Amino acid sequence: MASNKILVIDDTTVVRVKVREMLPPGNFEVVEAKDGLEGLNYILKEKFSLIMLDFLLPKMSGWEVFQQIQAQPELRKIPLVMMSGRKEEVTEKISEPFEYFEFLGKPFDQKQLIGAIKSAMTKAKQVRPEPALVGAGVAVSNGATATSSHSFATAPAAVNSNATVPPPSVATASSGEIELLNEKIAKMQAEIESLKKQLTQVVTFIKQKVK
Repeated sequence: MASNKILVIDDTTVVRVKVREMLPPGNFEVVEAKDGLEGLNYILKEKFSLIMLDFLLPKMSGWEVFQQIQAQPELRKIPLVMMSGRKEEVTEKISEPFEYFEFLGKPFDQKQLIGAIKSAMTKAKQVRPEPALVGAGVAVSNGATATSSHSFATAPAAVNSNATVPPPSVATASSGEIELLNEKIAKMQAEIESLKKQLTQVVTFIKQKVK
């Protein structure tokens, strides 16, 4: 029976399969999520020994999932590996050094993966101060930390109670633009994967003809 349960949140099937294949057999149970929302639901429902989180995801970005994790003390204790093909995407939101999680650049090999996991395990044991409110879904009106998806739904009202709230139309437009951008990126990634497969088939066909 697997002793470690790992959640891999990445919208690219190749990456999820790659992680599964690189991990030592028998020691890990890998759970896969193809978008941020699905990944967060798993995090809230199940207990994991490690979370591997892609920074750029559809439906809910890795940054948003990260914020939700940081909002809850119990979730912050889970070792976290943040993945991205462009490190600057992460550093734009989170400044270095990354004290409480490990960054893993794409593409990566087995040695880099295992090293990142070990580092994340070590960093997760560090004692950290209680964070300030991070994004939506951090606290409810009585000051307690949100502990469920229902709390996430009610949290924005509490956070905004002492702040100036932008007009609903502006907030909606911004959210819609972000979602549209995520969808376009996901579509582009799918097209790239498809082109790679087609190119491989063409090369194979040419080699056969040459023979």
